[in-house]
Amino acid sequence: MTWMVVRLVLSLAFIALVLWFAARVAQKRGLGQGNGLIEVVARQRMGRASSVSVVRIAGRVLVVGSTEEQVTLLAEVDGEVVEEAIAERRPATAQPAVAGAPGVLAGSVFDRNGWTSFVSSLRERTVRR
Repeated sequence: MTWMVVRLVLSLAFIALVLWFAARVAQKRGLGQGNGLIEVVARQRMGRASSVSVVRIAGRVLVVGSTEEQVTLLAEVDGEVVEEAIAERRPATAQPAVAGAPGVLAGSVFDRNGWTSFVSSLRERTVRR
């Protein structure tokens, strides 16, 4: 029985090590981060297969609508207006995770705001209308 627990712990440690190594390699090669030229500023789902996105491309801010079949340019927006709107929303939603150290856990699995937004998006997807 003890040997099985030891094997289980060693197996989990090995898997964690492999995942950590893969994440480091992906980070060094820039996988999953894009090339820095295109940034999705905001995205709002409009239906099952459609969404509206605000995209920053080389200093230009574009509003695009996308479905499974196509992507359509809806408008071009002033970048300063978008930055102001983002700045207005951040203080209302971003709360310090630890007193005296704002943003220490931001983006990690321990970030309460991340889990809250995840649960609210799941609720939004599962509510029948």
